[in-house]
Amino acid sequence: MVEPSTAGAHQASAHPASAYPRHWEADVVLRDGGTAHLRPIRPEDAPALEAFHSQQSEGSIYLRFFSYRARLTGAELTHFTTVDHRDRVALVITVGDEIIGIGRYDRLSDPDEAEVAFNISDRHHGRGLGSILLEHLAAAARENHIRRFTAEVLPENRKMLAVFAEAGYAVDRHFDDGIVSVEFEIDPTEKSRAVMESREHRAEARSVLGLLAPSSVAVIGASRTWGALGQQLLEHVVEGGFDGRVYGINPEAFELGGMMAYARIGDVPEPVDLALVAVPYEEVPGVVAECAAAGIHGVLIASAGFAERGEDGLAAQREIVRHARAHGMRVVGPGSLGIANTDPDVRLNASPAPRLPRQGGLGLFSQSASIGVALYAAAERRHLGFSTIVSAGNRADVSGNDVMQYWEDDVATGAVALYLESFGNPRKFSRIARRLARSKPVIVAKGEGLGLRLPPGHSGRTTQAPAGALDAMLRQAGAIRVATVEELVDVAQIVAGPLPAGPGVAIASNSPALARVAADAAETLGLAVAATEHVDLSGGQSVALGTLRDRVRELAGREGVHAVVVPVLPVQGLRVEAVAAVLADLAQATGRTVVAIFPGVLDRRVQTEGLLPEAGVDAQGATVPSYASAGAAVAALAAVVRYSEWLAQEQGAPFEAAHDGDTAEALIEAHLARVAGTELTQLDAGAAAELLSCYGISVLPSRRIATADEAVAAADELGWPVAVKSASANLRHRLDLGAVRLDVPDAASLRAAVEHMGHSLTPYGSAPFEVQSMAPVGQACVVRAIEDPLLGPVLSFGLAGDAVDLLDDWAHRITPLTTGDVREIVRSPRTAVKLFGHGGMPALDVAALEDLVGRVSLLKDRHPEVALLELRPVVVSGEGLTVLAADVRIGNAARRTDSARRAMLTQ
Repeated sequence: MVEPSTAGAHQASAHPASAYPRHWEADVVLRDGGTAHLRPIRPEDAPALEAFHSQQSEGSIYLRFFSYRARLTGAELTHFTTVDHRDRVALVITVGDEIIGIGRYDRLSDPDEAEVAFNISDRHHGRGLGSILLEHLAAAARENHIRRFTAEVLPENRKMLAVFAEAGYAVDRHFDDGIVSVEFEIDPTEKSRAVMESREHRAEARSVLGLLAPSSVAVIGASRTWGALGQQLLEHVVEGGFDGRVYGINPEAFELGGMMAYARIGDVPEPVDLALVAVPYEEVPGVVAECAAAGIHGVLIASAGFAERGEDGLAAQREIVRHARAHGMRVVGPGSLGIANTDPDVRLNASPAPRLPRQGGLGLFSQSASIGVALYAAAERRHLGFSTIVSAGNRADVSGNDVMQYWEDDVATGAVALYLESFGNPRKFSRIARRLARSKPVIVAKGEGLGLRLPPGHSGRTTQAPAGALDAMLRQAGAIRVATVEELVDVAQIVAGPLPAGPGVAIASNSPALARVAADAAETLGLAVAATEHVDLSGGQSVALGTLRDRVRELAGREGVHAVVVPVLPVQGLRVEAVAAVLADLAQATGRTVVAIFPGVLDRRVQTEGLLPEAGVDAQGATVPSYASAGAAVAALAAVVRYSEWLAQEQGAPFEAAHDGDTAEALIEAHLARVAGTELTQLDAGAAAELLSCYGISVLPSRRIATADEAVAAADELGWPVAVKSASANLRHRLDLGAVRLDVPDAASLRAAVEHMGHSLTPYGSAPFEVQSMAPVGQACVVRAIEDPLLGPVLSFGLAGDAVDLLDDWAHRITPLTTGDVREIVRSPRTAVKLFGHGGMPALDVAALEDLVGRVSLLKDRHPEVALLELRPVVVSGEGLTVLAADVRIGNAARRTDSARRAMLTQ
């Protein structure tokens, strides 16, 4: 591709060079699962650029420059490496100190347009560098108010033409004088976002695959000392039956575990995919550097003591990750308890666990080592099997988001479970989990005090998400939220089998008291008890099992029954394993969810006559979800039913409505010019109304007044009858304090109202008043949107008054919203029944309310500079609605953690 023209040089000269845009730097995952570093070019890159050019083939140089240049001149190197980061931008992708790809744009005479060019190392073709550079260049260009890219490409440069064609933009192509000219708008589209997410998914899934299914493993810090971590890792990898090559690394040992040992990882004569690092804290950085030099794909750091040591340890941890990513490696840990893959073709037990976990369909991710052990032990007691296990430790690099990308494609994984102590990128988590949950249940256990981990150097914002937003995000994504390890295992048992298609429950028990307890619990949790049947389990095991089989089969076949709960009181001579076998067979035969309750049996450590410690398992290994109490059983079942209902809901298409985003952006930028640092500025009523009008949102006009004469003049202008209210933020809605007078019909009444309010509100402080035309009567609501540092745009909805002020009856969603999300958010508050004709009142115009909520979500999703947007009150009437007041505050936007470019978050 030819070097961009210098048509924009006059613009560059008109602007001094911008400060180095450090926020453009990013670690990226390439198509083959390797990693690299992307950053703006710097003048000191001239030698690396010269080396890059010298290694390119004649053909590649010709495709790039339309002619052959054996070397670049000093003037050309200076021109290419010296940019202003505004009108001339260049980004490089590096591995170590080597440049492997370059992308650049030059603004043209039309300030909305820039010419773009790329140059990819011959040795790194096919790794997706061009598409990554295009995404990041487009993001930088949009930041610099460029709207359109153009390029000139030789017809034989098919790879670069494919980069443009497959990016998801609407590309116009023209052929003239032997050159293909392409042109496209660079604002993200639904298709371009889908393309980016698909590429991100494939790259990150392949990256994790390289960790979980390596062809070779080296244990660095392997030891002969029994019980040492390095000794355990080496022994368990070998004895687990790993189907690949294994190497022990120890500078002081010639032989380890019957194998020849190597002093350093660089001495291993063959490539190594995964290194397990179990060396003292102070040696870890050097070992990771050696792994990078050896070209290893990934390292698992079992050594602890990094982020736990405070700022110094955290800085060391980040430097390790930075160095690893820059050299193409992924990092699990530090402080990782290990990873496991039960696939018979892999059999990797890279953990301190003495044996490979039972094979099954559950994928497990845990941040906490101790919780990971507890989860593993609890699952073992219930005979739950795993496909893969990842203990992330400090989660400095590989996160739950990465592993979910892998699980989505892994045929061996039928459900996933995550124990999280913090979210690094919840916006991305929501996006991935929502897609994954459509095919596989996602169970999330939140650690005590689970919070949002801010990016490095981020001091936070004055607007932060309300307390319920995080749980709302999980529900919106379809994740099954649990509070404890026990609840996670409880739910995992059910999702391992047939999912209930609805809330209908039948209860079959040999104890009427137990049946009543289960029925009461089910109704409390919103399940519909369709039948409660007594089952006589006397008469010997054979007779009892036949009776149980017939009764449960009959109940499962009834209309409206989606699950059968079977509480069984112990009976002498009736073995639990036999009951489990019958129930497991019935679940498989009927396709219904069957849940067993064995009070006083489950998790017992000692086998007694008629009872087994492994309560839900028969002799052949068939399982049935089994619980020690009715409460735990029904709670788990209810959680899975809610997930099934989420699956059945119409997701809808992304909400769209006509809007003028360009005008809105220009308005915001004009006001931002007066904002310093991280401060927020509140738009006046006129500016707020102008911004909202860009998205089709109208605010009922009002006038501030100080005297009765001004009030009458305002009423004459706006139209009678009017409302007069205090302009104070604390009083403007307080009808009970006399701060609002409604339906004022004429001038005399208005003068009297203003005078009386001036006296009565004196104890609350003096403030001007507002006059506004009366809106149609209806229900007052509140629509609020804020920009959270990590969740990004959070939309909240509730009914105005005590519902939100005292009862915290809000519904929250993370944008962007689908039509299904919009429908659900206005129905989620408990008091939302008032919108649909509650208490004999007529139903209100919910469609108009949904349209308003959707438009607010569009505005907030597209403009992170809008730190707070509150419409309060919004009066919804029988036909239409009226926005009476708007509070809009803007500020210099924090960088969202999930944007229209692929980038790895630094923890």
